[in-house]
Amino acid sequence: MPHLPRVPDSKPAYTLGKGTASPLGRTHQLSSNESPYGPLPSVTEAIQAAGLEANRYPEPGCVRLTEALSRRHGVPYDHVALGPGSATVTQQLLNAICEPGDEVIYPWRSFDAYPMLADVARAVSVRVPLMGDDHDLDGMLTAITPSTRLVIVCNPNNPTGTVTRRAELTAFLDDVPENVLVVLDEAYREYAQGADFPDGVELYRDRPNVAVLRTFSKAYGLAGLRVGYLIGHPEVASAVCGTMVPYAVSAIAQAGALASLAAEDELMARVDEVVKERTRVRETLISWGWAVPDAEANFLWLRLGERSRAFGELCARAEVAVRAFDGEGVRVTIGEPAANDAFLTVAATVDTWS
Repeated sequence: MPHLPRVPDSKPAYTLGKGTASPLGRTHQLSSNESPYGPLPSVTEAIQAAGLEANRYPEPGCVRLTEALSRRHGVPYDHVALGPGSATVTQQLLNAICEPGDEVIYPWRSFDAYPMLADVARAVSVRVPLMGDDHDLDGMLTAITPSTRLVIVCNPNNPTGTVTRRAELTAFLDDVPENVLVVLDEAYREYAQGADFPDGVELYRDRPNVAVLRTFSKAYGLAGLRVGYLIGHPEVASAVCGTMVPYAVSAIAQAGALASLAAEDELMARVDEVVKERTRVRETLISWGWAVPDAEANFLWLRLGERSRAFGELCARAEVAVRAFDGEGVRVTIGEPAANDAFLTVAATVDTWS
C-alpha cells in the first residue's frame, strides 16, 4: 500500500449548522446563515432549463459567468477566478500558494472553516483573538512574521456580524508587507449597508497583495448550488484557477448564478427585507436587556459564554435551530418573520442574558 501523507491530528472538523427534529415539520432553520427566500422565478427557470442538459459537461472554465462577473465589478477577465463556494475557493488559494509550515493569520472567533482549510494546506494557523466582537487589526499586524503567507479579514465577520470600517481597513492594508497576501472574505457584504463599509473590490485595484472573496450562497440565495469567486490580480487569480478541479462548478450552478446577476435589483429588495428584520429582532432583544453587537450580516451574535449550549438546546426544544458555539456565544440567522418571531418567543422566556 502506498504511503499517504497524514492529515494532521489537529484538523478540526467543520461543524455544519443543524436543524432540529420536528415531527410536525415546523422547524425554523436559523443556524446556517441561509437566505430565507428561494430563487426568484427567473432564476428557477434558468436552473430548470440547465437541468434538461445535465447529461452534458458544464462549460469549461465558466467563461460566460466569469465574463459576467468581470462586467459586474468592472475588473479584467483574468482577475476573476471561480470555484464551488467561496470556502472552496479559499482552499484552492491556500493549496496553490502555501508550502508546509507557511503561516496563515486570521481573526478568532471567525469562520470556522479557516482552521480546517489551513490544516489541509499544511499551513500553520495563527489565530488573533477578537477585541470584544471586533477584529484586532493591530494584533494581526503584530502577528506577521517572515513565515506569514496570507492574512484573512472576514468582513462582516462570521459569527459576530461586526464590520471593519473603511478607514481602519485601509490603514491596515497600507501597513501589511507587500509580500503578504490579504484576503478580504466578503461573503455577507450585501447585508452591510453602513456608509463607511469598505468595498474590497475598490481596495484591491491598486494593491497587488489584496484579493476579495464573494459568494452566491448568501444574499443571492444559491447555497445549494455552490458558486463562489475571487477577485484579485492575475497572479493570484490564476493560482486559484490552476487548482480548481475541472467542471467543479456545475452547469446548473453557473446558470443560476448568471440569472441571479441579471436579477440583482429584485434580489437586493429581498436583502432590504432581511436587513429590516435584523433591525427589528436586534432592537427587540436590546429592549429586553440583551447585549447584541451591531451586526451588518444576515445574523446576530449573542455572547452567552458558558450559557451558549443551554440556550441553543432551549431553542431546539422550541423547534428553532440556532448555532451555539460552546462556551462562546450563539449565532442566530435572520429568517422570514415567522421564524424570527418563533426565536423571539424563546428569548422572551429567558431572564436577561446580557
